Amino acid sequence: MTLDEFNQAPVTQASEQLAHCVAIPAWRSALVSARPFPSLDALLKQGDTLARQWDEQALHQALSAHPRIGEKAQGNSKEAGLSRGEQGSVNAQDAALKQALQAGNAAYEQRFGRLFLIRAKGRSGEEMLAELQRRMANDPRQEQQEALDQLREITLLRLKETFA
Repeated sequence: MTLDEFNQAPVTQASEQLAHCVAIPAWRSALVSARPFPSLDALLKQGDTLARQWDEQALHQALSAHPRIGEKAQGNSKEAGLSRGEQGSVNAQDAALKQALQAGNAAYEQRFGRLFLIRAKGRSGEEMLAELQRRMANDPRQEQQEALDQLREITLLRLKETFA
């Protein structure tokens, strides 16, 4: 779907076009309601503005569609396919890395009560592990903000790729 087609599509179809970007229906609905967009930059700017309004509830809602770092996303949805591709840099054959990510994920979930979220695209498995370990030192408020920032980055990358 091109940007022009998105601008002219019925609400339901336009919203479905964005479903793989993030599992937050209110964000998709608000973005669709803001149409038409004169350019991809305008769409991305509005998407970013709306994403900066997310709170802890939105974060938990979105995490329902994300796999743990180092684990393959399940299912045939477009979002699952994107997650598999984005985490492609995690070498499944590296047993030490896989074990460290599993242990880090478990420690993070115990400490913060939610899945560790990071923009995987463009990062190696080792870089993601280092970020996980660094973020373990955050206090809960700092970590919530970092997770929201990562979610926004993931969403905007996916949005850009949708219309690129």
